[in-house]
Amino acid sequence: MSDAELVLRSTRVITPEGTRAASVAVSAGTITAVLPYDAPVPAGARREDFGDDALLPGLVDTHVHVNDPGRTEWEGFWTATRAAAAGGITTLVDMPLNSLPPTTTVDNLRVKQEVAVDKAHMDVGFWGGALPDNVKDLRPLHDAGVFGFKAFLSPSGVDEFPHLDQEQLARSLAEITSFDGLLIVHAEDPHHLAAAPQHGGPRYADFLASRPRDAEDTAIAQLITQAKRLHARVHVLHLSSSDALPLIAEAKRDGVRITVETCPHYLTLTAEEVPDGASEFKCCPPIRESANQDLLWQALADGTIDCVVTDHSPSTADLKTADFATAWGGISGLQLSLPAVWTEARKRGHGLEDVVRWMSARTAALVGLDKRKGAIAAGRDADFAVLAPDETFTVDPAGLQHRNRVTAYAGKTLYGVVRSTWLHGERVVADGAFTDPKGRLLTRTP
Repeated sequence: MSDAELVLRSTRVITPEGTRAASVAVSAGTITAVLPYDAPVPAGARREDFGDDALLPGLVDTHVHVNDPGRTEWEGFWTATRAAAAGGITTLVDMPLNSLPPTTTVDNLRVKQEVAVDKAHMDVGFWGGALPDNVKDLRPLHDAGVFGFKAFLSPSGVDEFPHLDQEQLARSLAEITSFDGLLIVHAEDPHHLAAAPQHGGPRYADFLASRPRDAEDTAIAQLITQAKRLHARVHVLHLSSSDALPLIAEAKRDGVRITVETCPHYLTLTAEEVPDGASEFKCCPPIRESANQDLLWQALADGTIDCVVTDHSPSTADLKTADFATAWGGISGLQLSLPAVWTEARKRGHGLEDVVRWMSARTAALVGLDKRKGAIAAGRDADFAVLAPDETFTVDPAGLQHRNRVTAYAGKTLYGVVRSTWLHGERVVADGAFTDPKGRLLTRTP
């Protein structure tokens, strides 16, 4: 600790070994030691004492639609990363679509990086995209440092990012497996969606019926078959259907290289509470019933579901019409994901250690950043969230940093106030005050 420039102290430091009173030594933006609470502070080092507020590793959100460039009126790197910082997220990985151009070639990746570099308040990495016609671009994108590739198995909602049929999925997956890359998949089967009743209108029950569970279940079963055949690395995005859990658990037991995420809105919101016409609750796949939610929580507890990410997918307010058929499908969750999940987790008997595992350690591991991110341990980046876990606040959309402050959480009382967020050993937000952008652009490392 003799070379420490900064010492952070709390009675509740969330470490891989559990929660304990500790002092965390930081030098040159890196954690150098985790020591007893009363360890002496070296001369010249600055000490920050957080008392009983919890010190968490900064969260790692691997599913964010920043929409920049091209649809920056929906979001943008400046606003998205400020929202992330306000919510205790210190690393995000940007999805390849809803920006123009999509991240489907190296040239397009460079455009995205140039836009992000001066606007990022948090560290930012990038996913590539797998399209029917860009198999030749996958290895170059991998070599350029994307963390993996996203594909849709049903229409994405934007014309410039078409979905893969099963033959195209096989081709893309074979190419990605040839360099041991990762394919992340929006898994809904288009045939089941087409066969579902499509009434339109403001009734949430009608929208829910239009995105049935069997669309997810079938697509996940098909993905498992392909992954097993090729010994491929695959990841199921935003799992909503609890009916798919036995398929996933069996695949894991069989050695299929599959991981799974779910989202705060599936864990904290239920179909029964969605008012008709309230399309701020619309997302695809949809928020389902409370009994379904209970099973998702069980799967998190037993490891069938690996991690929790936001799938932050904003739009302008005018696209959130009262007709669920035509409204944009996406929920803005960056700033509220930690308190939303923590509120429900504590109610169900989980601790902050569980939340950190789901939202930081395992997400960092998913993208290969677990030697740098995701834990308070020597050698990791000094990225932290300081959380008052027992304090509550009521969500006021006016207090959100998202560019468009449409939220499904408006008026909800949540546990967990983020006091401050630290990036590479520097406090970047505290009590609503932000520093200039200090985020770095991340690339996959071999």
